[in-house]
Amino acid sequence: MQEKDQNRRDARSAGDRLVAGHVSEDPFAAAFKATRMPMIVTDPSQADNPIIFCNEAFRKLTGYSDEEIIGRNCRFLQGPETDRETVAKIRDSIAAGRDVAVDILNYRKDGSTFWNAVFISPVRDEADKIIYFFASQLDFTTVKSREADLAAARHEAEAEVAKHTANLRAALDARTLLVHEVDHRVKNNLLTMASIVKMQARITKDDRQRNTLMSVLNRIEALSTVQRKLFTLDDVSKFDMSEFTRELVTDLVDATGRKDIRLSLDLSPLLVPAVKATPLSLIVNELVGDAVRRGLSDGGGDIHVVVRRLNGHFLIRVEDTSEPVEPDSESAQLGKMLLEASALQLGAEIERKQHGRKTVVDVVLLVGDHQENTH
Repeated sequence: MQEKDQNRRDARSAGDRLVAGHVSEDPFAAAFKATRMPMIVTDPSQADNPIIFCNEAFRKLTGYSDEEIIGRNCRFLQGPETDRETVAKIRDSIAAGRDVAVDILNYRKDGSTFWNAVFISPVRDEADKIIYFFASQLDFTTVKSREADLAAARHEAEAEVAKHTANLRAALDARTLLVHEVDHRVKNNLLTMASIVKMQARITKDDRQRNTLMSVLNRIEALSTVQRKLFTLDDVSKFDMSEFTRELVTDLVDATGRKDIRLSLDLSPLLVPAVKATPLSLIVNELVGDAVRRGLSDGGGDIHVVVRRLNGHFLIRVEDTSEPVEPDSESAQLGKMLLEASALQLGAEIERKQHGRKTVVDVVLLVGDHQENTH
Protein backbone atom coordinates (compact mmCIF):
# COMPACT_ATOMS: atom_id res chain seq x y z
CA MET A 1 0.00 0.00 0.00
CA GLN A 2 2.82 2.40 0.85
CA GLU A 3 4.49 1.67 -2.49
CA LYS A 4 1.19 2.32 -4.31
CA ASP A 5 0.72 5.64 -2.51
CA GLN A 6 4.29 6.64 -3.33
CA ASN A 7 3.74 5.83 -7.02
CA ARG A 8 0.68 8.08 -7.07
CA ARG A 9 2.59 10.88 -5.38
CA ASP A 10 5.35 10.51 -8.00
CA ALA A 11 2.78 10.68 -10.81
CA ARG A 12 1.13 13.80 -9.41
CA SER A 13 4.55 15.41 -8.90
CA ALA A 14 5.40 14.73 -12.56
CA GLY A 15 2.10 16.27 -13.63
CA ASP A 16 2.78 19.34 -11.50
CA ARG A 17 6.17 19.75 -13.15
CA LEU A 18 4.60 19.47 -16.60
CA VAL A 19 2.08 22.21 -15.78
CA ALA A 20 4.77 24.36 -14.17
CA GLY A 21 6.72 24.20 -17.41
CA HIS A 22 4.03 26.25 -19.12
CA VAL A 23 3.39 29.87 -18.18
CA SER A 24 -0.07 30.77 -16.97
CA GLU A 25 -0.94 32.53 -20.22
CA ASP A 26 0.32 29.61 -22.33
CA PRO A 27 -2.40 29.03 -24.98
CA PHE A 28 -1.57 25.32 -25.23
CA ALA A 29 -2.09 24.70 -21.51
CA ALA A 30 -5.31 26.71 -21.52
CA ALA A 31 -6.61 24.90 -24.60
CA PHE A 32 -5.65 21.51 -23.15
CA LYS A 33 -7.69 22.18 -20.03
CA ALA A 34 -10.67 23.84 -21.69
CA THR A 35 -11.16 21.71 -24.81
CA ARG A 36 -14.17 19.42 -24.95
CA MET A 37 -11.97 16.61 -26.28
CA PRO A 38 -10.85 14.29 -23.42
CA MET A 39 -7.05 14.26 -23.16
CA ILE A 40 -4.40 12.73 -20.87
CA VAL A 41 -0.60 12.72 -20.52
CA THR A 42 1.33 9.71 -19.17
CA ASP A 43 4.92 9.37 -17.95
CA PRO A 44 6.76 6.28 -19.31
CA SER A 45 9.76 6.96 -17.03
CA GLN A 46 7.66 5.87 -14.05
CA ALA A 47 6.57 2.34 -13.22
CA ASP A 48 3.56 1.21 -15.30
CA ASN A 49 3.46 4.46 -17.37
CA PRO A 50 0.92 6.23 -15.10
CA ILE A 51 -1.37 9.13 -15.99
CA ILE A 52 0.17 12.35 -14.67
CA PHE A 53 -2.26 14.89 -16.13
CA CYS A 54 -5.84 14.87 -17.45
CA ASN A 55 -8.35 17.53 -18.41
CA GLU A 56 -11.92 18.11 -17.22
CA ALA A 57 -13.36 16.54 -20.40
CA PHE A 58 -11.62 13.25 -19.55
CA ARG A 59 -13.00 13.31 -16.01
CA LYS A 60 -16.52 13.94 -17.30
CA LEU A 61 -16.21 11.17 -19.88
CA THR A 62 -15.06 8.52 -17.40
CA GLY A 63 -16.83 9.65 -14.21
CA TYR A 64 -13.62 9.44 -12.17
CA SER A 65 -12.15 12.25 -10.08
CA ASP A 66 -8.66 13.63 -10.53
CA GLU A 67 -7.55 11.79 -7.38
CA GLU A 68 -8.84 8.49 -8.78
CA ILE A 69 -7.09 8.97 -12.14
CA ILE A 70 -3.63 10.38 -11.43
CA GLY A 71 -1.03 7.68 -10.80
CA ARG A 72 -2.95 4.89 -12.53
CA ASN A 73 -2.31 3.23 -15.86
CA CYS A 74 -5.21 3.94 -18.22
CA ARG A 75 -6.05 0.21 -18.39
CA PHE A 76 -8.40 0.87 -15.46
CA LEU A 77 -10.95 1.88 -18.14
CA GLN A 78 -10.96 -1.68 -19.52
CA GLY A 79 -13.59 -4.24 -18.59
CA PRO A 80 -14.76 -7.79 -19.27
CA GLU A 81 -15.90 -7.08 -22.86
CA THR A 82 -12.87 -5.01 -23.88
CA ASP A 83 -11.16 -6.65 -26.85
CA ARG A 84 -7.85 -8.20 -25.79
CA GLU A 85 -6.31 -7.90 -29.25
CA THR A 86 -6.96 -4.15 -29.21
CA VAL A 87 -5.37 -3.90 -25.77
CA ALA A 88 -2.34 -5.82 -27.05
CA LYS A 89 -2.05 -3.45 -30.03
CA ILE A 90 -1.94 -0.46 -27.68
CA ARG A 91 0.60 -2.14 -25.40
CA ASP A 92 2.89 -3.17 -28.28
CA SER A 93 2.76 0.28 -29.91
CA ILE A 94 3.61 2.02 -26.65
CA ALA A 95 6.48 -0.40 -26.04
CA ALA A 96 7.80 0.35 -29.55
CA GLY A 97 7.28 4.11 -29.19
CA ARG A 98 4.86 4.31 -32.13
CA ASP A 99 1.65 6.29 -32.72
CA VAL A 100 -1.44 4.14 -32.35
CA ALA A 101 -5.10 4.77 -33.15
CA VAL A 102 -7.76 2.25 -32.10
CA ASP A 103 -11.44 1.88 -31.27
CA ILE A 104 -11.87 0.30 -27.87
CA LEU A 105 -14.80 -0.50 -25.57
CA ASN A 106 -14.16 1.27 -22.24
CA TYR A 107 -15.99 1.40 -18.92
CA ARG A 108 -16.95 4.40 -16.81
CA LYS A 109 -16.80 4.49 -13.03
CA ASP A 110 -20.51 3.61 -12.82
CA GLY A 111 -19.94 0.50 -14.94
CA SER A 112 -21.56 1.83 -18.13
CA THR A 113 -19.68 1.29 -21.40
CA PHE A 114 -18.72 3.64 -24.21
CA TRP A 115 -16.93 3.24 -27.51
CA ASN A 116 -13.72 5.22 -27.43
CA ALA A 117 -11.71 6.33 -30.50
CA VAL A 118 -8.25 6.63 -28.94
CA PHE A 119 -5.20 8.27 -30.50
CA ILE A 120 -1.90 7.89 -28.60
CA SER A 121 1.33 9.60 -29.63
CA PRO A 122 4.80 9.77 -28.03
CA VAL A 123 6.43 13.13 -27.24
CA ARG A 124 10.22 13.07 -27.62
CA ASP A 125 13.00 15.33 -26.34
CA GLU A 126 15.98 16.60 -28.33
CA ALA A 127 17.81 13.29 -27.74
CA ASP A 128 14.87 11.41 -29.34
CA LYS A 129 13.95 9.93 -25.96
CA ILE A 130 10.25 9.50 -25.23
CA ILE A 131 9.40 11.73 -22.26
CA TYR A 132 5.59 11.60 -22.38
CA PHE A 133 2.71 9.90 -24.13
CA PHE A 134 -0.21 12.11 -25.19
CA ALA A 135 -3.63 10.50 -25.68
CA SER A 136 -6.90 11.96 -26.93
CA GLN A 137 -10.28 10.24 -26.85
CA LEU A 138 -13.51 10.58 -28.81
CA ASP A 139 -16.77 9.05 -27.55
CA PHE A 140 -18.63 7.82 -30.63
CA THR A 141 -21.06 5.45 -28.91
CA THR A 142 -24.15 7.13 -30.37
CA VAL A 143 -22.98 6.51 -33.93
CA LYS A 144 -21.63 2.99 -33.44
CA SER A 145 -24.48 1.62 -35.53
CA ARG A 146 -22.87 3.33 -38.53
CA GLU A 147 -19.54 1.68 -37.73
CA ALA A 148 -18.52 0.75 -41.28
CA ASP A 149 -18.78 4.28 -42.69
CA LEU A 150 -17.36 5.86 -39.56
CA ALA A 151 -14.40 3.50 -39.42
CA ALA A 152 -13.46 4.18 -43.04
CA ALA A 153 -13.54 7.95 -42.54
CA ARG A 154 -11.83 7.84 -39.17
CA HIS A 155 -9.00 5.57 -40.27
CA GLU A 156 -8.37 7.81 -43.27
CA ALA A 157 -7.99 10.75 -40.90
CA GLU A 158 -5.83 8.70 -38.54
CA ALA A 159 -3.51 7.80 -41.41
CA GLU A 160 -3.05 11.50 -42.12
CA VAL A 161 -2.42 12.20 -38.44
CA ALA A 162 0.18 9.43 -38.30
CA LYS A 163 1.88 10.69 -41.47
CA HIS A 164 2.15 14.26 -40.22
CA THR A 165 3.15 13.17 -36.73
CA ALA A 166 5.97 11.06 -38.18
CA ASN A 167 7.39 14.23 -39.72
CA LEU A 168 7.77 16.06 -36.39
CA ARG A 169 11.34 16.96 -35.76
CA ALA A 170 13.03 14.90 -33.08
CA ALA A 171 15.60 17.50 -32.05
CA LEU A 172 13.77 19.78 -29.61
CA ASP A 173 15.09 22.29 -27.12
CA ALA A 174 13.02 23.86 -24.35
CA ARG A 175 11.50 26.45 -26.69
CA THR A 176 10.88 24.32 -29.79
CA LEU A 177 9.41 21.49 -27.70
CA LEU A 178 6.52 23.75 -26.72
CA VAL A 179 6.12 24.97 -30.31
CA HIS A 180 5.84 21.46 -31.65
CA GLU A 181 3.46 20.41 -28.91
CA VAL A 182 1.13 23.22 -29.98
CA ASP A 183 1.61 22.31 -33.64
CA HIS A 184 0.74 18.67 -33.01
CA ARG A 185 -2.35 19.45 -30.95
CA VAL A 186 -3.75 21.97 -33.45
CA LYS A 187 -3.27 19.60 -36.38
CA ASN A 188 -4.82 16.77 -34.40
CA ASN A 189 -7.88 18.90 -33.63
CA LEU A 190 -8.21 20.07 -37.25
CA LEU A 191 -7.96 16.49 -38.52
CA THR A 192 -10.50 15.39 -35.93
CA MET A 193 -12.90 18.08 -37.18
CA ALA A 194 -12.21 17.02 -40.76
CA SER A 195 -12.92 13.40 -39.81
CA ILE A 196 -16.26 14.34 -38.23
CA VAL A 197 -17.27 16.34 -41.32
CA LYS A 198 -16.30 13.43 -43.57
CA MET A 199 -18.34 11.04 -41.43
CA GLN A 200 -21.41 13.25 -41.70
CA ALA A 201 -20.93 13.70 -45.45
CA ARG A 202 -20.74 9.93 -45.94
CA ILE A 203 -24.10 9.32 -44.27
CA THR A 204 -25.91 12.39 -45.63
CA LYS A 205 -28.39 11.50 -48.38
CA ASP A 206 -29.18 15.02 -49.54
CA ASP A 207 -26.77 16.15 -52.28
CA ARG A 208 -27.08 19.82 -51.34
CA GLN A 209 -26.20 19.11 -47.70
CA ARG A 210 -23.31 16.88 -48.78
CA ASN A 211 -21.90 19.62 -51.03
CA THR A 212 -22.14 22.08 -48.14
CA LEU A 213 -20.26 19.68 -45.85
CA MET A 214 -17.55 19.14 -48.47
CA SER A 215 -17.23 22.93 -48.80
CA VAL A 216 -16.62 23.14 -45.04
CA LEU A 217 -14.13 20.26 -45.27
CA ASN A 218 -12.25 22.08 -48.04
CA ARG A 219 -11.72 25.10 -45.79
CA ILE A 220 -10.66 22.97 -42.80
CA GLU A 221 -8.07 21.25 -45.00
CA ALA A 222 -6.79 24.65 -46.17
CA LEU A 223 -6.24 25.63 -42.52
CA SER A 224 -4.52 22.28 -41.92
CA THR A 225 -2.13 23.07 -44.77
CA VAL A 226 -1.38 26.45 -43.17
CA GLN A 227 -0.65 24.81 -39.83
CA ARG A 228 1.76 22.35 -41.43
CA LYS A 229 3.54 25.04 -43.44
CA LEU A 230 3.96 27.30 -40.41
CA PHE A 231 6.37 24.81 -38.87
CA THR A 232 8.56 24.01 -41.88
CA LEU A 233 10.79 27.04 -41.27
CA ASP A 234 13.44 27.61 -38.62
CA ASP A 235 11.81 30.96 -37.85
CA VAL A 236 8.23 30.06 -36.93
CA SER A 237 7.27 33.75 -36.79
CA LYS A 238 7.23 33.83 -40.61
CA PHE A 239 4.99 32.05 -43.13
CA ASP A 240 6.11 30.96 -46.61
CA MET A 241 3.20 32.29 -48.67
CA SER A 242 4.52 31.19 -52.07
CA GLU A 243 5.09 27.56 -51.12
CA PHE A 244 1.72 27.42 -49.37
CA THR A 245 -0.03 28.86 -52.44
CA ARG A 246 1.72 26.40 -54.75
CA GLU A 247 0.60 23.41 -52.67
CA LEU A 248 -2.95 24.59 -52.02
CA VAL A 249 -3.71 25.69 -55.59
CA THR A 250 -2.24 22.54 -57.13
CA ASP A 251 -4.27 20.34 -54.76
CA LEU A 252 -7.48 22.26 -55.48
CA VAL A 253 -7.13 21.90 -59.24
CA ASP A 254 -5.90 18.28 -59.12
CA ALA A 255 -8.88 17.35 -56.93
CA THR A 256 -11.24 18.21 -59.81
CA GLY A 257 -9.74 15.48 -61.97
CA ARG A 258 -10.17 17.77 -64.97
CA LYS A 259 -7.47 17.91 -67.63
CA ASP A 260 -9.07 20.90 -69.35
CA ILE A 261 -8.46 23.26 -66.43
CA ARG A 262 -5.03 24.68 -67.19
CA LEU A 263 -3.10 26.12 -64.25
CA SER A 264 -0.13 28.51 -64.38
CA LEU A 265 1.71 30.04 -61.41
CA ASP A 266 3.83 33.18 -60.98
CA LEU A 267 5.01 32.90 -57.37
CA SER A 268 7.84 35.06 -56.03
CA PRO A 269 9.62 33.77 -52.89
CA LEU A 270 7.89 35.56 -50.03
CA LEU A 271 7.72 35.31 -46.25
CA VAL A 272 4.96 37.11 -44.36
CA PRO A 273 4.24 37.37 -40.62
CA ALA A 274 2.76 34.13 -39.26
CA VAL A 275 -0.14 36.04 -37.69
CA LYS A 276 -1.40 36.73 -41.23
CA ALA A 277 -1.28 33.07 -42.27
CA THR A 278 -4.89 32.10 -41.56
CA PRO A 279 -6.70 35.00 -43.30
CA LEU A 280 -4.26 34.85 -46.24
CA SER A 281 -4.88 31.13 -46.64
CA LEU A 282 -8.64 31.67 -46.70
CA ILE A 283 -8.27 34.41 -49.32
CA VAL A 284 -6.24 32.16 -51.64
CA ASN A 285 -8.60 29.24 -51.03
CA GLU A 286 -11.73 31.30 -51.82
CA LEU A 287 -10.28 33.03 -54.91
CA VAL A 288 -8.95 29.85 -56.50
CA GLY A 289 -11.99 27.82 -55.45
CA ASP A 290 -14.24 30.38 -57.15
CA ALA A 291 -12.07 30.29 -60.28
CA VAL A 292 -12.15 26.49 -60.34
CA ARG A 293 -15.94 26.47 -60.09
CA ARG A 294 -16.14 28.89 -63.01
CA GLY A 295 -13.79 26.66 -65.01
CA LEU A 296 -16.01 23.59 -64.77
CA SER A 297 -17.97 24.23 -67.95
CA ASP A 298 -17.64 21.84 -70.87
CA GLY A 299 -14.75 23.84 -72.31
CA GLY A 300 -12.67 24.02 -69.13
CA GLY A 301 -10.53 27.11 -68.76
CA ASP A 302 -7.26 28.77 -67.72
CA ILE A 303 -6.32 29.83 -64.18
CA HIS A 304 -3.28 32.02 -63.52
CA VAL A 305 -2.19 32.75 -59.92
CA VAL A 306 0.26 35.49 -58.93
CA VAL A 307 1.92 36.07 -55.55
CA ARG A 308 4.29 39.04 -55.58
CA ARG A 309 5.72 41.88 -53.48
CA LEU A 310 5.32 45.35 -54.98
CA ASN A 311 7.18 48.16 -53.16
CA GLY A 312 6.03 47.21 -49.69
CA HIS A 313 2.69 45.88 -50.90
CA PHE A 314 1.75 42.25 -51.12
CA LEU A 315 -0.29 41.23 -54.18
CA ILE A 316 -2.42 38.13 -54.68
CA ARG A 317 -3.92 37.97 -58.17
CA VAL A 318 -6.12 35.21 -59.59
CA GLU A 319 -7.01 35.40 -63.29
CA ASP A 320 -9.32 32.91 -64.93
CA THR A 321 -10.64 32.56 -68.45
CA SER A 322 -13.62 30.29 -68.95
CA GLU A 323 -17.23 30.13 -70.02
CA PRO A 324 -19.23 31.52 -67.06
CA VAL A 325 -21.01 28.93 -64.90
CA GLU A 326 -23.87 30.02 -62.69
CA PRO A 327 -22.62 29.36 -59.11
CA ASP A 328 -24.70 28.03 -56.25
CA SER A 329 -26.05 31.17 -54.58
CA GLU A 330 -25.47 30.06 -50.99
CA SER A 331 -21.96 28.81 -51.73
CA ALA A 332 -21.11 32.03 -53.57
CA GLN A 333 -22.46 34.14 -50.70
CA LEU A 334 -20.43 32.22 -48.11
CA GLY A 335 -17.28 32.52 -50.22
CA LYS A 336 -17.81 36.27 -50.61
CA MET A 337 -18.35 36.70 -46.85
CA LEU A 338 -15.19 34.75 -46.00
CA LEU A 339 -13.16 36.69 -48.56
CA GLU A 340 -14.38 40.07 -47.32
CA ALA A 341 -13.94 39.16 -43.65
CA SER A 342 -10.37 37.94 -44.25
CA ALA A 343 -9.53 41.07 -46.26
CA LEU A 344 -10.98 43.28 -43.51
CA GLN A 345 -8.87 41.48 -40.91
CA LEU A 346 -5.73 42.17 -42.96
CA GLY A 347 -6.67 45.68 -44.00
CA ALA A 348 -6.52 44.49 -47.61
CA GLU A 349 -8.27 45.90 -50.69
CA ILE A 350 -10.11 43.69 -53.18
CA GLU A 351 -10.57 44.68 -56.83
CA ARG A 352 -12.49 42.52 -59.33
CA LYS A 353 -12.47 43.12 -63.10
CA GLN A 354 -14.47 41.32 -65.77
CA HIS A 355 -13.46 41.38 -69.45
CA GLY A 356 -15.65 39.02 -71.42
CA ARG A 357 -14.64 35.48 -70.48
CA LYS A 358 -11.73 36.75 -68.36
CA THR A 359 -12.05 37.54 -64.63
CA VAL A 360 -9.21 39.19 -62.66
CA VAL A 361 -9.30 39.55 -58.87
CA ASP A 362 -6.54 41.48 -57.06
CA VAL A 363 -6.06 41.47 -53.30
CA VAL A 364 -3.47 44.03 -52.12
CA LEU A 365 -2.29 44.68 -48.58
CA LEU A 366 0.49 46.70 -47.02
CA VAL A 367 3.31 44.69 -45.46
CA GLY A 368 6.23 46.73 -44.04
CA ASP A 369 9.87 45.74 -44.51
CA HIS A 370 10.14 44.91 -40.82
CA GLN A 371 7.33 42.37 -41.24
CA GLU A 372 8.34 40.72 -44.49
CA ASN A 373 11.44 39.10 -45.92
CA THR A 374 12.21 37.31 -49.15
CA HIS A 375 14.29 34.13 -49.26
